[in-house]
Amino acid sequence: MRRLSLALILISIAGASLRAQNFDTVQVRTTPLGNGVYMLAGAGGNMGLAVGDDAVFLIDDEYAPLTPKIRAAIAAITPKPVRFLLNTHWHWDHTGGNKDHGEAGALIIAHDNVRKRLSTRQFVEAFNQTIEPLPATGLPVVTFSDTVTLWINGDTVTAFHVAPAHTDGDAIIYFHKANVVHMGDVFVSAAFPLVDLSSGGSIHGFIAGIERVLPVINASTKVIPGHGPLADKARLQAFHDMLVVMRDRMRKEIAAGHTVDQVLASKITAEYDASWAGARDRFVRILYQELSRK
Repeated sequence: MRRLSLALILISIAGASLRAQNFDTVQVRTTPLGNGVYMLAGAGGNMGLAVGDDAVFLIDDEYAPLTPKIRAAIAAITPKPVRFLLNTHWHWDHTGGNKDHGEAGALIIAHDNVRKRLSTRQFVEAFNQTIEPLPATGLPVVTFSDTVTLWINGDTVTAFHVAPAHTDGDAIIYFHKANVVHMGDVFVSAAFPLVDLSSGGSIHGFIAGIERVLPVINASTKVIPGHGPLADKARLQAFHDMLVVMRDRMRKEIAAGHTVDQVLASKITAEYDASWAGARDRFVRILYQELSRK
């Protein structure tokens, strides 16, 4: 089961097309986090779920073919339908079920840039993939530029936009009472991250975004990553520190006039390869590309 889970994580991070995945075999796994908050994991980005007297609140919704399984996982917890859906960013492995949930009556919330990208054709250079826009029923109805707060189920839930990191529309969601934070793809707990330059992403935003979160949380905080196993503050700190080292190291490689292939051959990530076992070469190439810009 662990090997299967890791395989699904790496497939999702690699941006495999829908045709390459067999969703029939995917199981949506539920992890209780306390105070009515859960982490749901299938084959796309990890989801957050909050259940209580007020409403069912879902964070992200993976791929459209998984909607029935996601609904079944939610139904095992509560008979109530999803009332609010918040997208952490625009990528299809986090928003693929938007149309289904929107048509079922969920109010979709996201950063301004998420609606802009979901409503227009997008090209992601890292995957050489063109993504068609969602229909109107799958688009966010409520958007925000900086912060939005939901006073729901006895908790204060704050979603805040960070500087362009994974994309230009990233939102991090913090459950104050439950002490849970959903990082979206600004944090990947089992692999090197994707800096989606085509969507306005930047390594600098990854680092800055995490630095906004670290002072707010504590050792007991449950950290939901965009991909990978549930984590904690220590793991998030380690991810941050790795990114800082890699950014500084890459700057030196570029200043020395080395090519990206020379950088890869030098095994620049060697001490991190065991802890962040996935998507290394892509991360190095994109980091080189971004930091080489004048």
